[in-house]
Amino acid sequence: MKQWYEKLFTNYANSYDKEIFTQGTIAEVDFIENEIGHDTSKKIIDIGCGTGRHAVELARRGYSVTGIDLSDSQLARAREKAAIAGVNVTFLKKDARDFHFDEPFDAAIMLCEGAFSLMETDEMNYQILANAEKVLKPGGLFIFSCLNALFPLYHSVKDFINQNTVDDHLESVENSFDLMTFRDHSTLTITDDNGKKKTITCNERYYTPSEIHWLLRSLNFSTIDVLGCETGAFRRNKELSTDDYEMLVIARK
Repeated sequence: MKQWYEKLFTNYANSYDKEIFTQGTIAEVDFIENEIGHDTSKKIIDIGCGTGRHAVELARRGYSVTGIDLSDSQLARAREKAAIAGVNVTFLKKDARDFHFDEPFDAAIMLCEGAFSLMETDEMNYQILANAEKVLKPGGLFIFSCLNALFPLYHSVKDFINQNTVDDHLESVENSFDLMTFRDHSTLTITDDNGKKKTITCNERYYTPSEIHWLLRSLNFSTIDVLGCETGAFRRNKELSTDDYEMLVIARK
């Protein structure tokens, strides 16, 4: 049986690319480049690459990029975008909970809930972080974003989602945040690329900054910075607050 995230991203690639939170790609890649020192010899893996927006832009700038994702339709759109851009990106269908590569990478990115925090158990989410650590070289950089548990303690997730969608193709109908598990159980109604409406029951895990620190320390990352995350405006001086729906994590192995 397909999980909710598999149902969501089936035949949803074009609609996904229209979401407000996907419009800051250029500035986000500017930030990634700055973090890796503008060194185009660096090999990068994009975990949960979706439609390849970051991977294609990095390849356009001269980087060797591999993107992995679980969704066939998202990957098809990613390959189409790479072909249009005239760049070479290796896009592979792989589960973020179970993958490995013979050759390690210099950097890993996993942005906009690219797998992590979407899984149905904490153990699965942890395995994604563990796999990211395994594919990195010593000293490798890991940049990812995840859901910030401080946000739903102060705000309505449903209102946030409904205020940050376009074209009326996604609507949050119900939300219930569990204080014991830090999971948000929600019902979304989406309109896919064929104009078909479908209702999906979601289960997402929000994380506190201290949890992220503990998880990454247990995986032997040497430095960990947890920042506020703003679409298209990643920056080092953005302190995490209760107003940040996501947190931006920068860790070095």
